[in-house]
Amino acid sequence: MRETYSHKLHKLIPGGAHTYSRGDDQFPYNAPSILEKGEGAYVFDPQGNKYLDYGMGLRSVNIGYGNKEIADACYDEIVKGNNLTRASLTELKAAELLVDLIPSVEMVKFAKHGSTVTTAAVKLARAYTNRKYIAVPYEQPFFSFDDWFIGSTVLTKGTLEETSNFTLKFHYNDINSLNELFDQYKGQIAGVILEAATTLKPCDNSCNTDMICSDCPNNKNNFLQQVQNSCKNNEAVFILDEMITGFRWDLQGAQTFFNIQPDLCTFGKAMANGQAVAALGGKSEIMKLGGILEEGTERVFLTSTTHGAEMSALGAFMKTIEIMKRENVVNHYWNYGKKLISGMNQIAIDLDIQEFFCVEGYPCSPNYITKDKEGAISLAFRTLFAQSMLDKNVLMPYIAVSYAHQEEELKVTLDAVEYALGIYKLALENGYENYLKSNIIKPVFRKYN
Repeated sequence: MRETYSHKLHKLIPGGAHTYSRGDDQFPYNAPSILEKGEGAYVFDPQGNKYLDYGMGLRSVNIGYGNKEIADACYDEIVKGNNLTRASLTELKAAELLVDLIPSVEMVKFAKHGSTVTTAAVKLARAYTNRKYIAVPYEQPFFSFDDWFIGSTVLTKGTLEETSNFTLKFHYNDINSLNELFDQYKGQIAGVILEAATTLKPCDNSCNTDMICSDCPNNKNNFLQQVQNSCKNNEAVFILDEMITGFRWDLQGAQTFFNIQPDLCTFGKAMANGQAVAALGGKSEIMKLGGILEEGTERVFLTSTTHGAEMSALGAFMKTIEIMKRENVVNHYWNYGKKLISGMNQIAIDLDIQEFFCVEGYPCSPNYITKDKEGAISLAFRTLFAQSMLDKNVLMPYIAVSYAHQEEELKVTLDAVEYALGIYKLALENGYENYLKSNIIKPVFRKYN
């Protein structure tokens, strides 16, 4: 049945799914090829098999699958018409909420996915500065499927080189590499776009991830602040992509957590517990370039999306923020993540394989590292770990914590980790080939299949 679903998906959908992160090449053989529903922190395949999930809709489901309050908020908006001929009261309320919530946001434009709003941010930066070049970090793999970005990666087929040539690369945590670009392309860089942090931290390795960065006495000159200053000194637009960090590091985003104020910022994923909504926000002097009221000024056709302000998704956004405030959800991410990191690492220590497997990163968004017996990062061992976790019905392609992950889920997870790392230890001793039943998972961003 698994092969039948997979065959049908690939026959009807290029890649077998509508985002490559859901593709067969991202999961071991024993992962469900298709899912029917989700409840809380669990997902179910059509045969009724239940899996504790740590993918959580590619990090977009932050409260839990099928949350009734949020579902009811969606339904209430659907029966109002969902998509009206003029701007809706719902989109005005949602815009007011985001502007009130995020200190750097004075105006907002909603859309359906991240590529739309990051590309819109780039367009605004170019319009505001009358410059062409955009700078992005080498180390951050994805900002948009549009040519300006994806054409600057190895995935160039179908893109226009003339467009991607205006995207420049620098190294995250190396302000000199960015400043060298500003010197080389003096007066030509429109903006810098980067994520605040994923697995990389914008400070040295001595930082204490238990402390909120904005409270840290050393948080006066982290990398993000250096980028902010370089952009200001070179009159370039500072764009912070908060697709992953938004509503996880802090309710006001990583920009509050790291004590910075971008000119423009983009949000998505955890905004609305899996409902399709993204946002571009920022300073009104830049955002208003996409407006229509200033007569005689040249227009910027910013974004124009029929479904960008769909009322059901914005209703989900507002209800999600209400729940996050009421239940102190961000604090839960941090507390659960600390327990998970500690528990998983302790199991590795007990098995004396801590040099080959560990969990690191910010507790609100942990990351597990898999290495082979030579100490090199290994996708084969990552596949083996994920395969072994699925033997215990835990789906952990990466770790996205939700409010639905509670003490029972933590226990189930750590029991599965103990089993999986036992196999990992044997594979280090005897070779992973003797235990891995899957094809090795592949990077999403690769040139060839």
